[in-house]
Amino acid sequence: MSVPDQSRAETQSTPAEAKPGRRTLGLMLLLTVLGAVLVLTAAGRVWAEGAAGTLEVSVTGGKISELPGGLALVALAAAVAVFAVRGAGRIAVGLLTLLAGLGAAAAAAAGAGDTAALDTEAARKLALSSTTATEVAHTTWPWVALLGGLLLALAGLLTARYGRGWPAMGSRYEAPTRKAPAKAAESPADLWKALDRGEDPTAV
Repeated sequence: MSVPDQSRAETQSTPAEAKPGRRTLGLMLLLTVLGAVLVLTAAGRVWAEGAAGTLEVSVTGGKISELPGGLALVALAAAVAVFAVRGAGRIAVGLLTLLAGLGAAAAAAAGAGDTAALDTEAARKLALSSTTATEVAHTTWPWVALLGGLLLALAGLLTARYGRGWPAMGSRYEAPTRKAPAKAAESPADLWKALDRGEDPTAV
């Protein structure tokens, strides 16, 4: 194969090599958004319900634990930060997302059988400090939040594994660099050459 043919083959292979990177980036974003939506939606739903005397009481996931929702927001912010960092920064962001997802899943699992918040709500409704809720039942929403946390953790793994090869923020978003002033043109030919290069020959 001649040198021009080899260069042409390398040029043609570049888009194909970039496709896996774009696919994993798209998958990471999909997992992050889906996981965060599941966690945040579940956190606003009823996780436990019961009775306080003749009154019905219930508590949402956010009242049982604020961790799942808070960590889901951390993971969303980390997904945005992926486009602002490169190299080792991508690995750090991926590990942060991984930990946030695992933390959200663990907090959701812990809250699935929690009754402390429900007892507190029962005591508030009856204005009695020692009241506990009866006929306690738990919903499936904590497990939805757990699933969302695991999706966020998977997104973090993808970022840590493939993040180095993902595209970064476009150069137009980066801080502009100041060009060195051009030398004074010594002849009309130098003037035209400077203009062709995009330089201002009159700059001091």
